[in-house]
Amino acid sequence: MRGFDARDQSGQMAVELALLMPVVIVVALVLYNLLRFVCVCGEFDRVAPNAVLSQGGCATGARTGVVAVGEVRSRIEDTLNAHGSCSVEVEASRIGHAAGKEPLSLASLPVRFTCTLEYRPWPASFVMAGVVYDAPAFLRHQKVMVVDSN
Repeated sequence: MRGFDARDQSGQMAVELALLMPVVIVVALVLYNLLRFVCVCGEFDRVAPNAVLSQGGCATGARTGVVAVGEVRSRIEDTLNAHGSCSVEVEASRIGHAAGKEPLSLASLPVRFTCTLEYRPWPASFVMAGVVYDAPAFLRHQKVMVVDSN
């Protein structure tokens, strides 16, 4: 009976490491993007309502929905500092309002703000030793708020 010889297994650890390392790197990239997205969503959920209430909710004079959307968007983008791109939509909920005929005044209508955060994962794709990491084009998170300035 032959005893244990260390020379028989001299390269096994290097081979196991070479096979395991691409999988570890892909799992690390997935976790990095997931944690970053969760952090950006948490900040977005805190910033978006404040921006809508402070910029979109105060109806002074003949303020239009287009002006409010621009102010809310710029406030959110300034606060997030390029973590993701934001888009804000405004919809009026009064029945009988003819859309497109005159600028929508925020003074008398409840307005629905839909704030959307789009996060683009990094890197978009990654291939190492046959292990493929292919992230989605972007991850989307929405926050909907209704403001009535009356």
